[in-house]
Amino acid sequence: MTQSSFYLDYFGLNERPFTLVPDPEFLYWSPQHRRAYAVLEFGVLSRAPITLLTGEIGSGKTTLLQNLLAQIDEDVTIGLVSNAQGNRGELLQWVLNALDVPIDADATYVQGFQKLQDFLITEYAQGRRVVLVFDEAQNISREGLEELRMLTNINSNKDELVQLILVGQPELRDMVRHPSMSQIAQRVSASFHLNRMDLETTQGYIGHRMKLAGGTGEEFTPEACHLIHDVTGGVPRLVNQICDFALLYCWSEESGKTVTACMVQSVVDDGVFFYQQRIEKEAQA
Repeated sequence: MTQSSFYLDYFGLNERPFTLVPDPEFLYWSPQHRRAYAVLEFGVLSRAPITLLTGEIGSGKTTLLQNLLAQIDEDVTIGLVSNAQGNRGELLQWVLNALDVPIDADATYVQGFQKLQDFLITEYAQGRRVVLVFDEAQNISREGLEELRMLTNINSNKDELVQLILVGQPELRDMVRHPSMSQIAQRVSASFHLNRMDLETTQGYIGHRMKLAGGTGEEFTPEACHLIHDVTGGVPRLVNQICDFALLYCWSEESGKTVTACMVQSVVDDGVFFYQQRIEKEAQA
């Protein structure tokens, strides 16, 4: 079965509107996403030592980050590290790999740090800035965060040679706020936390993605959107998951091209929406 024979033709869509893969082209600029992006831009342009962006799983952090990286100036060298873990020295290796800085496998930590420092000084001499981006940074240990903080101490006169952007789930914000992490907290010059979408934003989000995919934006009834928001808690990735199934159910029933609350409820009742139980537990907590 080809994708075109799926529900796409039925709704007159050019592509699936609710995939789980982050796609900057489908970014919905809600007020808080605009503010979050402004903070990211400010962090880069103001040469903030550390910029912090946190939010729930699937809240759009990675999509915002991808949009930022696509727009960044050519005089900025970017090192992107995803899901970095490990102890002292291993994190430095992640950084060197992200910046394409070669180093011998048996090099000591001091030699690796010197390699990084030499690279940063060379980039600075050529009029370039270096920004290290850590996605899923909640996986970095407190010791690792402290090691990253030390990188921001590398400077030339009054200019810092490297900036950090830390992106992660809410526990990253909690880690940075811990009293034992006061030194790294003091280096955070720009920060933003993405909350879940409210009902109005959820409705706009669903309509926006349907329009971008070639639809009218009115395929989901207000009642369906309301139920989707209740079930997902307004987390974009979860909204994508249940909307994708709702379109599938609507197509399979061939009862019209409007997704109703009853169809959404059928998705929930059939248990194909795996996050439902977790959302209910969080709501009761």
